[in-house]
Order: sequence, then C-alpha cells, then structure tokens
Amino acid sequence: MDQPFDYDAELRRYHERLQTAADVRPDDHVLDIGCGTGLTTRDVAKRAASAVGVDISAQRVATARRLAEQEGLRNVSFEQADVQDHGFPADRFSLGVSRFGTMFFTDPEVAFTNIARALRPGSRLVQLVWQAGEHQEWYAVFGGDQRTEPATGGAFSLADPATAERILTTAGFTDVDITDVREPVYYGKDAETAYEAARSLRMTQDLVAGLDPAQAEQARQRVLTDLAAHQTPDGVWFDSRAWIITAHLCS
Repeated sequence: MDQPFDYDAELRRYHERLQTAADVRPDDHVLDIGCGTGLTTRDVAKRAASAVGVDISAQRVATARRLAEQEGLRNVSFEQADVQDHGFPADRFSLGVSRFGTMFFTDPEVAFTNIARALRPGSRLVQLVWQAGEHQEWYAVFGGDQRTEPATGGAFSLADPATAERILTTAGFTDVDITDVREPVYYGKDAETAYEAARSLRMTQDLVAGLDPAQAEQARQRVLTDLAAHQTPDGVWFDSRAWIITAHLCS
C-alpha cells in the first residue's frame, strides 16, 4: 500500500506564509478547515486560546490527534467531519484558517455559508488556494495538460479571484483581499523518491489509469525524467503560485 503523501513537507514554504497572514492572537479561537494531519492547527494553537482542526479523512485526523498529544498541546482538538454540512456551534470561532483545504467543496456556497455560521461577527477567514494549473509546474509534470478539472470540488476551483470573491460575498463575508504568493513545493530528495511519494495522489493514479503495463511504464519514465529535471541539491522542487485570500465576516 502506498504511503500517504507528506503535504507538510510539500507545502513547508506556504505554511510559513499562512502563519504570517493569519496573525493569530492570544485570545483567538481558531477553526482550521481541511486540517489534514494538523500541522497548521497545532502551530496556531501555540499562539491562540484554542484551536479545532476539521478534516474529512479519519486517518489524517487520527494522526493529528496523536501528534498533538505527543507535543503536549491541551488547547487543541480535532474532528472528523465534512465542513460543508458539519453542525458547528454558532459564533464559536474568532478566526478561520485553511491551507489548501477549501477548494474541494462540492457546493462551495453552502460550505462557506456553514463556515460563516461558525465564525463570530467581525472575525477573519484566511485561506491559501491554488492559482490556475498553468501556474503549477507539478501539475504539468503529472499530466495536467491531459485532464479536465471540475468546476467545483477540484484543486483549482477557487483559482479565479472573481469566483472566489463572489462565493465569499454570497456566504456573508466582506473586505475580500486576494494576494498573489509564489513559493516552490517539495516532492522528495530525488526523482525516484518523489515519484514514490506521489503514487498515492489521485493525479498520479489518473496518469496511468486504463493503461496497459507497457504504456504505464512509459508514463512512469516520462514523469521520472521530468522529476529529474527539477532536481536541486536540496531535492525535487516545483515552482507554484497560490492566492492568500483574507475576508471578514459581516458584523
């Protein structure tokens, strides 16, 4: 069985950008949307009154709980749930954050409206989302030119600033600010390691879906060649671009 992809390693540069943008305060009660294994949740909890991480993956939530326990954090908790329809307590949080966790909602207007109910009036929502696939080297390497991404529920569903602003405004947010950020993402120490790391990702699986063994090996070799072309002394890195989207909930 393939090992889960290490998003924390991949997104280490973006993690720092999000932490800075979030500007967590000691009296904040933070909601981390699509928390994965909880690195963002744990880091904000160290500066906040409390933090709750929510993710749809039971496996990732279990890992997040274990890591928080190992770090001795007592003001953090995790819930396995779909943020789109989870019954959050109303007006519970003063800050919402998300590191590439809000693009996958099947009905984003419903999801962000539900998030808005969980936030206090005047609170902030700070999220990282991918810009369009044409700005992502990793997407091109893994056959992005051969796939059609869904309008909702896909990695680039919030890539269009006008779409993101419309959805947030409809959900009750205001003062939407969208900032361009550009950071490299990490895939592994070398091409083989990077390919093995990416095997658990849907985009890698889609790349070889339906191919016979010979065709699948050709696809693998093409990817390995592309990965090797991105090898640096510090590992395999891809250029990428994202948006930091900050919004306030109407008072």
